[in-house]
Amino acid sequence: MRTAPVAADVAAAHLRLRPHVRWTPLLRTEIDGRPLVLKLEQLQRSGSFKLRGAANALLTGPKPKRVVTASGGNHGLGVATAAQALGVPAVVYVPESVPEAKAAGIEAAGAKLIRHGATYGEAAAAALTVAEEPGTRYLHAYDDADVIAGQGTATAEIVADAPDVDAIAVAVGGGGLASGATLAADGRQVFAVEPEHCQALHAALAAGEPVDVTIDSVAASALGATRVGELAFGVLSSPGVTSVLVSDAEILAARDLLWRDFRLVVEPAAAAPLAAWLAGRVPAELPCFVLCGANTSVTFA
Repeated sequence: MRTAPVAADVAAAHLRLRPHVRWTPLLRTEIDGRPLVLKLEQLQRSGSFKLRGAANALLTGPKPKRVVTASGGNHGLGVATAAQALGVPAVVYVPESVPEAKAAGIEAAGAKLIRHGATYGEAAAAALTVAEEPGTRYLHAYDDADVIAGQGTATAEIVADAPDVDAIAVAVGGGGLASGATLAADGRQVFAVEPEHCQALHAALAAGEPVDVTIDSVAASALGATRVGELAFGVLSSPGVTSVLVSDAEILAARDLLWRDFRLVVEPAAAAPLAAWLAGRVPAELPCFVLCGANTSVTFA
């Protein structure tokens, strides 16, 4: 049985990763007179929080001869960036629908990119067929204790920089970021936000166990896990986690607000937590919203 991560694992990762990741800043602001804090994790190297988990995993245990993974895009970018920095060859399987901005970034970071299947699940199945080769480490995008601990360091930074924050809101795909946030939140309520049509966690909580769900959302490239991770589910089943759903229209409105009012460019998934708050589904006095990624196409006039 795999060992579930605990808060001490996040604390260890926090120290381990200091030379390898950016301590991303916070923006204290208000919208319509209501205070909030934005964690600008879209400024992270590789363009998302995924670098944290990938780097922590590759820095834990013996150095592999190569790393293989599957990704909807951001995890592949994180793995490629971490592997390049640590001198480990990387192979990244992605679905054929991967956004070109993410595919280009993976290849630019030196990884071998293989397009396979229509969904993340199909890409992962193909990646697993080569993961048994000697010297290869298969790095799961979210169902890995070292990855979860690494993702939790984003929340550890929030707690250190803004101890007055009373809630953390994050987007959920497979659950790595949300479970890491829960371990690092130091008792604060965690709001786990998903699109209505990418609700792997919400469906699992209703069923009492991880179940397969259908995926159809503007945020699917980042939040398109068809099943929440088992390790993540174990953490996210706690009373300190609230599952919240948002519509695609609410996500896009929040993304546009971030650009219009704050000149912050994020991909749709990163706007999901703010969308939940704007819709009145995150009751907190001073919540912090993790803007988890900015790997999106941008056109400048």
